[in-house]
Amino acid sequence: MADKVITIREALSAALREEMQRDERVFIMGEEVGVWGGTYAVTRGFIDEFGEKRVRDTPISEMVIAGAAVGAAMAGLRPIAEIMTINFAFLALDAIVNHAAKVRYMFNGQFTVPLVIRTTTGGGKQLGATHSHAPEVIFAHFPGLYVGVPGTAYDAKGMLKASIRDDNPVLFVEHSTMLQRRAAVPEDPDFVLPIGKSDVKRRGKDVTIVTYGKGLEWSMTAADTLSKDGIEAEIVDLRWLRPLDLEPVFESFKKTNRCVVVEESLPMFNIGAEVAAQIQQEMFDYMDAPVKRVSAMDIPLPYSREIELMALPSAEKVVAAVKELV
Repeated sequence: MADKVITIREALSAALREEMQRDERVFIMGEEVGVWGGTYAVTRGFIDEFGEKRVRDTPISEMVIAGAAVGAAMAGLRPIAEIMTINFAFLALDAIVNHAAKVRYMFNGQFTVPLVIRTTTGGGKQLGATHSHAPEVIFAHFPGLYVGVPGTAYDAKGMLKASIRDDNPVLFVEHSTMLQRRAAVPEDPDFVLPIGKSDVKRRGKDVTIVTYGKGLEWSMTAADTLSKDGIEAEIVDLRWLRPLDLEPVFESFKKTNRCVVVEESLPMFNIGAEVAAQIQQEMFDYMDAPVKRVSAMDIPLPYSREIELMALPSAEKVVAAVKELV
């Protein structure tokens, strides 16, 4: 089948629809996913197509959503639970990291939790400090839970379909400001991307930029700017924070000997810290400079649009970080 240029929103909808048509055990649950069609319109029309049994509007209680989803998954269904934003996932933390992530291990494989929790992350929409977190790395801390963060429509469809088919719980994190970004996406209903595999999005020889999610957009824009100055950046999109695939990062670093990690998380205890530590441990003989990190400022995100954007990463900040190294 030919590829079709669609938005990330359309790619997510296509993935959900195809997997629900493929497997009748798959169902969707969450706040406003049915009649309203989802907070970001990803499930618009689904309740008419699949009915209320498989597209279930829930109470406004994230712990209820996640807890019920874990139970349904353990009982043999394959729920896709939508939590409106990752900020609200803190209310469901016990169900996600203390139950979904640990049940298979604690019962020696007698139970599995084939659960996908879809949520959105990130700032940039003037939603204030309590609604603008990018804390997906917190969830990646826990073994037993996969964490995927797509940066393109192509990745969004292939990663989501793989997540739904997998027997392990997945936190699937979408960026609320990127849903309209377009890319060519296969229409093949069996198109899936492997879980836990990074992807080199741009080839270069002078510096390795490691990123994921919205960071990919900033990094690609920065790479175009840097190329005008004769600096060719290689961009590795992690795509998954757990399982974390650093082999493409190491291979790139052997060539460039310099690295910048770009992410929207706060600067303390983030994925950049892990990548920097792994490079120092595994690639020390190849290092020509310290690993630089570009992240949000270490503050609650401001409401004012100008100050909010100042506190977030940007392509300009990536360019500056690279030029400090090269």
